[in-house]
Amino acid sequence: MTGIYTDIHCHGGGGYAFGSTVEGTLAALEAHREHGTARVVASLVSEPIEQTVAGLEVIREAMRLDPAILGVHLEGPFIAPARKGAHDPATLRLPTRSAVAELLDAGDGIIRQVTIAPELDHAMEAIEQFVEAGVVVAVGHTEADAAMAREAIDRGATLLTHGFNAMRGIVAREMGPVGAAWADERVTIELIADGIHVDPSLIAAVFRAAPGRVALMTDAMAAAASAPGRYLLGTLDVDVTEDGRAYVAGTQTLAGSTLTMDRAVEVCLAAGVPRQDVMAAATTTPERVLGY
Repeated sequence: MTGIYTDIHCHGGGGYAFGSTVEGTLAALEAHREHGTARVVASLVSEPIEQTVAGLEVIREAMRLDPAILGVHLEGPFIAPARKGAHDPATLRLPTRSAVAELLDAGDGIIRQVTIAPELDHAMEAIEQFVEAGVVVAVGHTEADAAMAREAIDRGATLLTHGFNAMRGIVAREMGPVGAAWADERVTIELIADGIHVDPSLIAAVFRAAPGRVALMTDAMAAAASAPGRYLLGTLDVDVTEDGRAYVAGTQTLAGSTLTMDRAVEVCLAAGVPRQDVMAAATTTPERVLGY
């Protein structure tokens, strides 16, 4: 299948995690390429710093061999423990200036995106530090309310990590990060359109509320385009069911997805989103997030 989609948030596929080995990283890329993905940002979950640095080096070599890997997304370690999702709490850190500098030095130009919980100590300064280094900052895995999300946006955040998931929702008197994002033209909203993470009718509503600012992505882990069973996501065991749901072992916590971009497009079309809007969300909008 010829790829046309750009996935800016993907942890792996075909039985392999990005950053595990060079061969596994390329195999994960190929698994998604067979489902229409032309370009991907390889996501890493929170891990001890030594493993994160090793993962960055693996992906750097894979990028040299296949430029379809556009760089790295660090989904952590600067996230809220209360909204950690499928991240090992022992690996989470505060985004101090030195911790940010350590990751930027290790990345040496290949970090394209980072997810930050803006309520953490030092987070606002870290957002500015990443933006100054040319990294796209996403608000996510957060307990932030709408006001704090707006401050993060004013500091330079331009993306919302997998909207509605691992964050406060929209309620009568508090719009949360999603409400702050869809009210601000500077922000693009990621959606996991697998029909599991976000109800399809809500997906369609977000497309209407934030026209031109929805980026479809997969948040896929190694089981995407692979088989049910047990997998490793960072340091955590993940069980994947026959119907494609991925859970942290022994819990009901969703651990990424088994989504591919072609399926995300199908779900949005079935929800009634106009085709041109869906295709933009899978191609030009995520490219624009990265500055293409």
